[in-house]
Amino acid sequence: MKIAVLKEVAAGERRVAATPETVKKFVALGAEVAVEAGAGATASIDDAGYAAAGATVGDRGAVLGGADIVLGVQGPDPATLAGVAPGAWVVAGLNPFGERARVDAYAAAGLEALAMEFMPRITRAQSMDILSSQSNLSGYKAVLDAAAEYGRAFPMMMTAAGTVSAAKVFVMGVGVAGLQAIATARRLGAQVSATDVRAATKEQIQSLGAKPIFVENVAGIEGEGSGGYATEMSEEYQKAQAELVSSHIAKQDIVITTALIPGRAAPRLISDAQIATMKPGSVIVDLAVEQGGNVEGAVAGEIVERHGVRIVGHRNVPSRLAADTSALFSRNLYNFLSAFWDKDAGKPVLDEEIGDAIRLTQGGKVVNARLLG
Repeated sequence: MKIAVLKEVAAGERRVAATPETVKKFVALGAEVAVEAGAGATASIDDAGYAAAGATVGDRGAVLGGADIVLGVQGPDPATLAGVAPGAWVVAGLNPFGERARVDAYAAAGLEALAMEFMPRITRAQSMDILSSQSNLSGYKAVLDAAAEYGRAFPMMMTAAGTVSAAKVFVMGVGVAGLQAIATARRLGAQVSATDVRAATKEQIQSLGAKPIFVENVAGIEGEGSGGYATEMSEEYQKAQAELVSSHIAKQDIVITTALIPGRAAPRLISDAQIATMKPGSVIVDLAVEQGGNVEGAVAGEIVERHGVRIVGHRNVPSRLAADTSALFSRNLYNFLSAFWDKDAGKPVLDEEIGDAIRLTQGGKVVNARLLG
């Protein structure tokens, strides 16, 4: 069983799908691991580290030759995978909805594509969940990015020259990224509030010492979809939320938006008119900018200014902390493959629950129900 680890080629991608730690563990399972030269350079891992862990390091052709499993952070171009074993697995974040043509190409090439972002949100798969591990650090980094653009201090400071007021931070969307953003802003001394369409998050917000901002008296709307994700809200709820947010956002110094709905464009949370009510020098960080954005006027890959408010739209935020996000991502991949490792077969053998959830292609066809519906 040969596992190939490729150097990422997507623009701005600094992460890597394996570290010396996980290479050593794969070797202990009995696998042969081959790493493309320079794969870990942007994540602060040199080739010598991989070699010391038991991997062979070489050019792309040598690494892919006879590979049974190809690991990546982002899905590799199927046209560049010549030499892999028939029916080889491609295990990565494959963006199935946004890169459907690539999924079809995996099928045509006879590859079995496994999308790690389709990992079901069940207890036994928590350690395999790349969305959670990467979002956690994205929420942390979003607060640091906001602090870098904000021209004032976060904590309240009492000095002989007078008092500096604490920054007011509002987090919209309380998933993994939002919860970490709340915790980080609190650690920096900000006055934090947060909102979400899912009523169940109110207690989570309070447990972190933040103030929950929720629509009241709109009955029967919980906002909880399958797997803990948010769902689209009714028009009644959207109107009530917009009114609540408008009155609250005008008082905030920093807003961080994190709302995503799987397979759909990010919901619009902040309008240009709402931005115009914010104080000059305020900052908004839109973590959903690559999926269309939560903020009107946000631009992917840029920091723009509207009405005196800076709107931060960095692409691929997890990659901005490449060493740590690579460590977590690679552990997610190892935890996944090792959980299904069959010692007699010398390879992983998937069960139906997780296998059917993440398998996109098999036997030359697209087989995942979420892509066929």
